[in-house]
Amino acid sequence: MSEARRSGQPRDPALVRFLASLEARNASPHTRRAYGAAVERYLDWLAERRIDWRAPSRAELRAYLATLSAAVARSSVAQRLAAIRAFHRFTVREGLAPGDPWGAIATPRLPRRLPRVLEIEQVERLLGVVDDQLRRASALGSPRRELELALALRDRAIVEVAYAAGLRISELAAADLGSLDLRRGELRVIGKGRKERVGLLGRPAVAALRAWLDEGRPVLLERNPAAVESAAVAPRELFLNHHGEPLGARGLRFKLDGLRRAAGLPQGVSPHTLRHSFATHLLDGGADLRVVQELLGHESLATTQVYTHVSPGRLQAAYREAHPRARRTDLVETAADHDA
Repeated sequence: MSEARRSGQPRDPALVRFLASLEARNASPHTRRAYGAAVERYLDWLAERRIDWRAPSRAELRAYLATLSAAVARSSVAQRLAAIRAFHRFTVREGLAPGDPWGAIATPRLPRRLPRVLEIEQVERLLGVVDDQLRRASALGSPRRELELALALRDRAIVEVAYAAGLRISELAAADLGSLDLRRGELRVIGKGRKERVGLLGRPAVAALRAWLDEGRPVLLERNPAAVESAAVAPRELFLNHHGEPLGARGLRFKLDGLRRAAGLPQGVSPHTLRHSFATHLLDGGADLRVVQELLGHESLATTQVYTHVSPGRLQAAYREAHPRARRTDLVETAADHDA
């Protein structure tokens, strides 16, 4: 292994430039790491066989694809190929290679899975679990009552905000006090590609946040010695753990999974399920697809369109409203009379 590899730096200058272009486009650190690792493995495989990455043959690319398919899951194959294709497209644009060798190679595509969506009643059950926590906490004696009540108020606010604004778990964890405007019912978040958007909050979410900020967050903040000693180092994140420290994505997942189990919801329901449910319920309520796209922060409308496939009730209603013969009953009655 070369000195460059031991220091963690990619050794091919084209890959260095490719990763710099991703950073310039505000790709997330996770995306840059994943793309860098995938392309570097690919370049290593070619280099070991003395193949010039600028012009590998179709047979060589098929051999790499076979090797990759035998080593990793189908979903990982698709992810790595996406990175490799992006790398080659970049090198062509930059004049580093004569063409894209993958352009003529058919690669396996993953079947598009429909997102899991909660029924409105299931969302209410999830919130009902938090209501039960609030009632139990209120009945406790001091000093446990104060802490348990603060945690229950936080959990209620987490579920309400995640569902009201359709946030990703990373956006929920990174939300801070300076991005919140309760008067307007808005929460600014930074989504994929470092793009800022405004999440809208309904009255239940605003009420839950007010209760959490007034009665819950100060209680947890007092459990953080550094924050008690100096307000300058107090966390600005919206949600805190029981130590008064920022509640990260992992903690949010753990907390929401506990609420899921307590509500009796099926395994596989995740924080992202609330985001899927947010989008689907908006469409069911008659929201325009482009409005939902904007609220979700999707760059492409095609990404948002998957939610039209998980809302059969809305499709049926639209069909009945729009098709000229969908509501005709006289034809059915005539046929019935004829049979009689």
